[in-house]
Amino acid sequence: MSDSIFIGIDGGATTSKIAAVRGDGSIVSMDLQQQPTGSEGGPSGVIDGWLAGSNEFLERNGLGWDQVQGIGISVPGPYLEYGVMGASPNLPPSFDGWRIIDDMTAAVEKRIGRRLPMVMGNDGNFAGVAEAARVREKGGGSVALLAPGSGLGGAFVDATGLPLEGSTISGMEIGHIPAPLQVLGAKAYRCGCGRDWGCFEMYTSLAGLPYLFEEALERYPDHPLAKMDGTPKERILPLRGLAQEGDELALELFDFQAKAMGLLIGTLSMTVDPDVFVVGGGLIDPDATTPEFRARYLGGMRETALEYLWPVQRKRLNIVEAELGELSQAIGAALVVLLQRGAT
Repeated sequence: MSDSIFIGIDGGATTSKIAAVRGDGSIVSMDLQQQPTGSEGGPSGVIDGWLAGSNEFLERNGLGWDQVQGIGISVPGPYLEYGVMGASPNLPPSFDGWRIIDDMTAAVEKRIGRRLPMVMGNDGNFAGVAEAARVREKGGGSVALLAPGSGLGGAFVDATGLPLEGSTISGMEIGHIPAPLQVLGAKAYRCGCGRDWGCFEMYTSLAGLPYLFEEALERYPDHPLAKMDGTPKERILPLRGLAQEGDELALELFDFQAKAMGLLIGTLSMTVDPDVFVVGGGLIDPDATTPEFRARYLGGMRETALEYLWPVQRKRLNIVEAELGELSQAIGAALVVLLQRGAT
């Protein structure tokens, strides 16, 4: 199936990205192609944009629809059921109950004259599939992905290359596992999901950083950011850059987040016991962070996690940086439809 192509669509609330893999799993192109999702046009407007973007991708890479054997769609939850969107805080109400698989299947059939296999899944899970495939190229089996950003995404991918999703496609929602606050010495911040038990997302990502920052200013009342105007989210934006310059407050906050990530690694080691932990997100972005900072961040995770592992796990603990960046979710979506079709 060397001529077969499997398209992956990363359908974010604001932008959508397109990628594809061949029948042997190799990536067609690492050039980033993204466009506005067009959610203001409702579900039909989004599908029109996805089809136009897919068509542009194929033309740009000298490919045709006759080679396409399946489409994977990566979207954030929650879902009412498989293939059906639930209410999202980042999308208009018209998307609640949208039957993505049914509508996309019908639109593609109308466009190319035949039905294609479709899969839909959580964006974090599909990113994990892509990064796990990268890890397996170098040897290794199961992979856990941890991706702190605006929130905390994650995935567990077993040796078959497919993600753990659970019976309601809600498995591995690692951001909403309760953190051991007594170890972190932290308050139980209410998460955007509504839970008040101290979701890991609030101690590892941008979601909770404003709370941590305001508490840190009590220890650093003369810090330049203490006098900065703006919303809490606007005031934390300089922190990553300041950390690269050795700012004490910024480093303290990211050291805290690294500790929280280490505790999450310990938690997941007790539950899914992966061969490799892959860490993504902006704090390991080589275009935005220095090698010294990334080594400190990953080292903090490792140092914390080691305290909570079984002896055999301590010997094998492997934490690596993600490699696929913004294309991971689209590539993972394409790989899942390839794997579920049984192509090799």
